[in-house]
Amino acid sequence: MKLNSRLLIGPVGLAIFMLVVQVIALLLVSPLKLYQMSAFENPESLWNPIIYIVLIVVYAAVVLLIIKYRLRWLLKLIIAMAVFATLVYVLFGIGALFFPSAAAEYLAIGAFGIGVVLTALMLVYPEWYVVDVVGILTAAGAAALFGISLAVLPTLLLLVALIVYDYIAVYKTKHMLKLAEGVTDLNLPIIFVLPMKLNYSYIRSKVPIKELKEGERETFIMGLGDAVMPTILAVSANAFIAAPVIGFVNVPALGTVAGTMVSHAVLMYYVLKGKPLAGLPFLCTGAIIGFAIGCLVAGVNPLF
Repeated sequence: MKLNSRLLIGPVGLAIFMLVVQVIALLLVSPLKLYQMSAFENPESLWNPIIYIVLIVVYAAVVLLIIKYRLRWLLKLIIAMAVFATLVYVLFGIGALFFPSAAAEYLAIGAFGIGVVLTALMLVYPEWYVVDVVGILTAAGAAALFGISLAVLPTLLLLVALIVYDYIAVYKTKHMLKLAEGVTDLNLPIIFVLPMKLNYSYIRSKVPIKELKEGERETFIMGLGDAVMPTILAVSANAFIAAPVIGFVNVPALGTVAGTMVSHAVLMYYVLKGKPLAGLPFLCTGAIIGFAIGCLVAGVNPLF
């Protein structure tokens, strides 16, 4: 398959989505740490990544059961509630960032109100641009939450575990493929959708991504997890490592972002060649390598 230069719009667009997620998540580090909004009480605990992986496996099992018994309404409800909760979290952080002197009660009310509006819009009119905007906020919020809740070593262990899990889930048990088939038609912000045509409608489309007769793709899609997981390491590096800073981001975090972008480019190369691959083995590996290079450049030991 020859690479069509027009198709580069897809990978570049998805890279921009991922970069926006990373920037927002990194911006949220300071306000969320200020309000002590973390998922785990002890960020240094090595039990944290184990708990995280167990929750992922349990969630996958529950979703597969829901899909098996065709309870789409229940799956949609669960995902919508999770998205709403994350939106409130990230919107509170954004509010605290732009209005640092505002009372926490007002920030919470504003975040709740905007979260309700965005969640309702997502359910009533789930067009691709609505899904993408809500998806960016949701991904940034999730990455920021877990990034400030996991110190560097637990985060590294988590990413290694996710590399192994995603490989097994895609190539061995293949239950990740069943999950993708079961949830992508819900028109919810669990994926990024980048259409190749301006008149594309995610609402009217029966299949979010497909091959046309000419071999051209109708859309490019990427799971939110592919943006969230590497970003957790960038946020953790920025929150827990004392290193030289460029702007509001330290060097190890910048290395993580750069490594993620490079690995995304490699992954998209294979996708354009017609070889879809599991995303996390590429993206998490790239993030870890970029993080290590960033630590070397900064002259810091992230583990001690």
